[in-house]
Amino acid sequence: MTQHPDHPHHPEKPSLALLGLGAMGSALARTWLAAGHPLTVWNRSPARAAALAAEGARVAGSAAEALAANSLVIACLLDDDSVGEALAGTDLDGKDLVNLTTSTPAQARARAAWARERGGRYLDGTIMAVPPMIGVPEAGGYVFYSGSPELFERHRETLAVPAGTTYVGEDAGFAALHDVALLSAMYGMFAGAAHAFALIRNEDIDPASLATLLADWLVAMAPSVHRTADHLKSGDYTKGVVSNLGMQVAGTPTFLDTAEQQGVSPELLVPYFALMRRRLDEGGGDEDLTGVVDLLAR
Repeated sequence: MTQHPDHPHHPEKPSLALLGLGAMGSALARTWLAAGHPLTVWNRSPARAAALAAEGARVAGSAAEALAANSLVIACLLDDDSVGEALAGTDLDGKDLVNLTTSTPAQARARAAWARERGGRYLDGTIMAVPPMIGVPEAGGYVFYSGSPELFERHRETLAVPAGTTYVGEDAGFAALHDVALLSAMYGMFAGAAHAFALIRNEDIDPASLATLLADWLVAMAPSVHRTADHLKSGDYTKGVVSNLGMQVAGTPTFLDTAEQQGVSPELLVPYFALMRRRLDEGGGDEDLTGVVDLLAR
């Protein structure tokens, strides 16, 4: 049964339904409520909705009830299977479904087709933020969106309330692909940092001192991604190269020997060094490291 608290609503703001009240869903809900959007919420465990009801949300007894009350529906659930289960048997005809549930590109594309088959319009989104960043513009969080450009433009202002919006293309899978691409680079950075800290772990070196140097070094190296992009677009992997692949491969034994001497496993470095060697053996000695991308993409 829908609850109707006595909190005032703001009819000038578009209404919406939110499915899923985990940490992220609850943060989204509170931000929309604070901005004056009439909000209907649903969660598999009803107890999670109690606090939001006190803040002005209408609590639906089922996902179908939440959909029936709003044309804009936001899903922020555990996984793609959860979306399918929550929306099974619901009427999506004429509904605008924005799916903020973490998924793969293939799952997002399949979910878009699934929504269209049921008469709904679909937009996929991936949140590049943690819950405390939601509703805090200066925190820098944003959401990648992909799918219907018309749908994105129609709801852009409402979607921008919790976090910034970045539209990345009509292919519904592109938001998820951008998400995984950025996070993959992040984990590569974490891996390199872990190796760096392991090298000094048993030495009389303050980790905090290394952290300061490491953070500055990573910032200085970050613009190299623009050169990689330029090489990939132009096809000329030798353009502007200062330290070529031949030179860099020649230096890799120093890294491996140092790791051995420090009693540190080289397992985070060896796979990348092996790719560098393969590219060199194929004749890429005058390139920089861009050719590794082609080895991975084969």
